[in-house]
Amino acid sequence: MAQISLSVNGSPYSTDVDPTTPLLYILQDDLRLNGPKFGCGLAQCGACTVLLDGVPIRSCVTALSKVAGHSITTIEGLGTVANPHPIQTAFVTEQAMHCGFCISGPMLYGKAFIDSTPNASEADIAHALTGLLCRCYAHTRMIKALVRYAKESA
Repeated sequence: MAQISLSVNGSPYSTDVDPTTPLLYILQDDLRLNGPKFGCGLAQCGACTVLLDGVPIRSCVTALSKVAGHSITTIEGLGTVANPHPIQTAFVTEQAMHCGFCISGPMLYGKAFIDSTPNASEADIAHALTGLLCRCYAHTRMIKALVRYAKESA
């Protein structure tokens, strides 16, 4: 067991846990966050995506010891119901969330990519989502939402 401290969605968090515990388990079980999901457990689908200091990672395979002292942002940490983040608004406007299971991957990978590549084309954005799986096939709407976010952020 080890004492591990980090920031989650802007709030400090500390736990005494096995340092090999996947970050996803802490986010879901201890902090009761619903955004990151357990999809495959093998970093293949992206449903567990969170931002580590602004960089997307797969929380299902990231040991808590690797994120100690860092800042984690989940989709819950982007905005609120009353004041959603522009990317959340774009996803709602484009009806890009069918079941919502995979949404952490496309939204957070998309945000990180567009924020670092503001003039990205639709093809660039689609390529950035390679490796993320959506079971309800909302990819085209997600890409439209990310294109909207890119245009509105420029």
